[in-house]
Formats: sequence, C-alpha cells, structure tokens
Amino acid sequence: MARPLRFRRAPGRWSENSVRDRIERPLDENLGARARPPWFVSPAGFDARRFEMDDGSMALFCWTDEDPDPPSGTGSGPVGYWIGNTETPSSLWKTDKYGFEEVPYPVRRWVERELLAELRTEEPWIEAYPHLAWFFLPVLCSKDGADSTRAFFRDHAAGFPDAEREEALEFLEEALSRGVLDSHREVMAGKLGTSPHVDLVRMSAAVAEYVAADVLDRAGYAVTPEIEVTTGHSLDYRASVPDDPASFLVEVTRPQPVSGRAAGNPVAAVRDTAQTKTDGQLEAHGGGATLFVDCSSFPDDDWRAVLGEQPDVRHRPAVVYRVRPSGHIEGYRVGSVPLDLEGVIDFGG
Repeated sequence: MARPLRFRRAPGRWSENSVRDRIERPLDENLGARARPPWFVSPAGFDARRFEMDDGSMALFCWTDEDPDPPSGTGSGPVGYWIGNTETPSSLWKTDKYGFEEVPYPVRRWVERELLAELRTEEPWIEAYPHLAWFFLPVLCSKDGADSTRAFFRDHAAGFPDAEREEALEFLEEALSRGVLDSHREVMAGKLGTSPHVDLVRMSAAVAEYVAADVLDRAGYAVTPEIEVTTGHSLDYRASVPDDPASFLVEVTRPQPVSGRAAGNPVAAVRDTAQTKTDGQLEAHGGGATLFVDCSSFPDDDWRAVLGEQPDVRHRPAVVYRVRPSGHIEGYRVGSVPLDLEGVIDFGG
C-alpha cells in the first residue's frame, strides 16, 4: 500500500534550467506535463514551480541556495523540496523522504496552501470543514488514496450509519479542531490508508480512534497516541491528568455491523471483536489497559440489542459505547473502569 504524501529532499544546487532538464522534461515525456508558476507566493528565499500532468496528477517543487531550517541530521546549503501525487522523476529516486513536520515551516505552509486550494476546487463540499481538510491532507491528496478517502467522507458519512454527511463531518470537524491529535497528524491521518478502494472496515476503525481521543479529551484527559509497551506492541493511547503522575492505557476496537460479519447477531459481533483484541495485544500486554469498544458502526436496532443485553466482552476494564454525530454518546462499563467518563458518556441509570 502506498503511503500518505511525503516530501523528498534533494540536496544540491538547482536552477530553472536544471529543473526543466531533470524534472519537467522527464515528466512531460512520460505523462505530458506543464510547468506553471505556483498558485501562491513561493516560500521566502525559494523559487518554485507547479507541475500539472495530463492524467490529472500534480507536483510541487521549490529550491533555494541555503536551506533555512534543514531536517535533523542533514546539512544546510542548496536544496530542493519535491512533493506530488504523480510519478517521481528518476533524478529524485535516491533522495530521502520527510514528513510535513520535518521540513522547513515556510515550505510546508506553501505546499499546504497549494494542496488545500486544489482540494477545495475539486471537492467544494470540503470547504465547510477546514480542519478536517487540513488534518487529512496527506491522504486526501495522496497518489493512490485520494479518490477513496474523499469518497469515504463525501459518500459514506465517515462511516456513521443512518447519518447525513453534513452532520457526521460537522462532528468530526469539531472533534479534530480542538487540536488533540494535531501534533501526530501524519501518523493518525495515515490510519485511513491510501488504498485506491474504499475500505469501510479499516477506515471506520480509524475514525473510532479519532473519536476515542475526543472522548478522552472531553473527559479532561491529556491524550498521547501510539504508546509502545514492554511486549513490543503499541497501544492506542495514554490518558493522563495534568499535574498528576497517574496515567491510563487505552486500546480501541470497532465492531462491524452484522451485515458485514460472520457473527449472526450484534451481541456476538461485539464479543468476537473484543475477543480478537483480548487474545492479541491485550493478552500480550498482560493487563492494565482499558478497552474501548466503539459500536458507532451499528445501526439503531443493532445498538439497542447490544445496550439491552450489555454482553460481557471478556476483558476488564472495558467501556462499550456508541457515538452519534449529534455528539451524544451512550454505553455501559465492564469491570471497574479507572477513567472518569461520566460527563461524556451516558451510562444510564
């Protein structure tokens, strides 16, 4: 599977002639390319070009005689930065790749402005959700995943059943705009994947992680994702209280509706999905983590059956819940849950 968009850093002196010979000409020969001025002013101290290909793909390249803020472990001096959802010219094949947060801020901000403007042109509906567009930019403009990730938000209401796109995306926009996951954007956005096909199971599971971070944040916890534990596994989150040494590990899972599973009823679906986690990461970890079982993919009738029976999920402690795009969350607890979620999740009487 291809990865989200990343920068290539090409040390060495560049000029208009070398950019034309080493980048524009190979692209034109293979794909039909036009070099144009960028839509926005290039980063201070940089020259820049925008490349548009006949197949609809694009790329950006900027270069300077002195890198103003080289990535850690590299030197300053003349350099070029490339990013695009098209084929990479052979002159850049051996260059190192860097994430958005690793390149000089003026370069990143210029690229983000270019990509966001193109994204809004191609998908006008996304203009109403500026933080969502920015957060998922590395996948929404990726080489293989652009169509699928855009369709997931546009046509599948981000995996929320019985919901309109507008209310689902407004909910995600509000959750993400609080910035809980901003410093981990590339890792967390990348969990949507860059498959050319919509994978509702994987993508909905990723949304469950974003929602879990929102739940923890609303409950007053500081959230840190991707926590490595001594078994070599990673758990989804550490939740902590400011100025308190105590912290809590959280692992998230999202059962799929019965229609997409071998399990014959929603209660069995919850049990089976939770057991997969219990027999895997949580068993290896040896306890101490709270399991979040997010049933937000369940339609109303399935969730009512689960809430009515409140099945044991074979792991303690656990929280089983369902989020609606309105922001209402209801659920139940299994075992003694150390996290105080009372003000966020409706546990009933």
